Amino acid sequence: MPAQLENIRRLTGWMEACRPSEKAEAALRRAGEDFYTFCRLRAPAFYKPDRAYLAALCRAMQAFYESAEELLILNLPPRHGKSRTAGLFAQWVFGRRPAEKIMTGSYNERLSASFSKTVRAAVMERKAEPGQTVFSDIFPGLRVKRGEAASTLWALDGQFASYLATSPTGTATGFGCSLLILDDIIKNAYEAHNAALLDAQWSWFTDTMLSRVEEGGKILLIMTRWATGDLAGRAEKLFTAQGRPPRVIRMKALREDGSMLCPDILARRTYERKRRLMGADIASANYQQEPIDLKGRLYGVFQTYDVPPQSRSGAPDFSERLAYVDTADTGSDALCAVIWGVRGHDAYVLDVYYTAAPMEITEPELARRLKAQGVTRARIESNNGGRGFARAVARCLEEDLRCFRTQVRWFTQSKNKEARILTAAPWLALHLRFPADWRGRWPEYAAAMLSYQRAGKNAHDDAPDATTGVAETMLLLQEG
Repeated sequence: MPAQLENIRRLTGWMEACRPSEKAEAALRRAGEDFYTFCRLRAPAFYKPDRAYLAALCRAMQAFYESAEELLILNLPPRHGKSRTAGLFAQWVFGRRPAEKIMTGSYNERLSASFSKTVRAAVMERKAEPGQTVFSDIFPGLRVKRGEAASTLWALDGQFASYLATSPTGTATGFGCSLLILDDIIKNAYEAHNAALLDAQWSWFTDTMLSRVEEGGKILLIMTRWATGDLAGRAEKLFTAQGRPPRVIRMKALREDGSMLCPDILARRTYERKRRLMGADIASANYQQEPIDLKGRLYGVFQTYDVPPQSRSGAPDFSERLAYVDTADTGSDALCAVIWGVRGHDAYVLDVYYTAAPMEITEPELARRLKAQGVTRARIESNNGGRGFARAVARCLEEDLRCFRTQVRWFTQSKNKEARILTAAPWLALHLRFPADWRGRWPEYAAAMLSYQRAGKNAHDDAPDATTGVAETMLLLQEG
């Protein structure tokens, strides 16, 4: 009997120790309404008061959740808590609104399932020792439905389906969500250089995942800014163009003033050592949110002009107007024609025709543009059907448009394409001039030019190939 009484006294003492003080109870109530306080109570060793960036991150995420905004993009350095904060965010959202339906996606099923398990385990956690704060202290009464043991699909008590974890190779069929969290879709630099993979991820996002987001739902996109054409870059561009600009939180490990974002997570000396080991481009993507292709791209800033050179009469003053055309080799290629005016050693671009349209459209349209710009000579690569294309364009000029001033010439391009492009790049930087609004006037062409990589896999090279032809034609002119 004395032993039993002693056990009862110990249990009573443990329960008393677990009972929160008035101050602790106030903090628990506040955590239910304030996401940063929730993180501080759930993981105090990481969400320290002196880590101001985490407070800013949590408050921005809560502001996004409580706003009418649809997309939040988070770009933070590794090990700085972006995935951890996203997991806590999913917990807090469930606590606030148990009827929410959350879907998460990562680059593979294993990582996505791990994220799901972490959230589920947090909701199910029970107090193990006095002073510990668990999920049920802040949101009492919320439970995982009995028998919902799957790591990728489970529900809260009273709900049909609350959480689904998936990936680009997984399935999302039959599940709608009010909050979509995509975390770490690109895993390394190899994938960042793989244009085909980036295209596939974008198709997965637009064709599959967006259709799963219910009316009024929100999207949280967490990733390292590996490439300008990655999911974050494309999503930001798409939503902005549609008049729904996303909220973007982009933090660099090394800040503009030379200080580190969080020295106890990543010190300056450690950052510099990592930068030397992994290379400037990889480090810039991982830690500075600067896409890797910006470091490795072939072309930098092109020269521009507001108005073309003019004669005393006010007319454009060019010694000649030329065109270079790279025809589409395969069904996935694009035709690219660059039309320019010659002024000394410089080429002033007047028009660009960049399209994947079929020949029955491109032949008369190119002829129309050649006539409209007053082109005297057009050089067309005759490889892979280019000769027949050139003849058709010449026929359109003479028979349909009654234009006889443009000489259409075709030739076989036998030199290595990549070597030609690399060799011509310095000349283009010095002597090629685009209209000041060229990016807006020819956006697909501009994107193809500015994303072309000096080394690595380039999915499309039609634009650089045709623009290289401008340099080669100009050099032929100078040689006489």
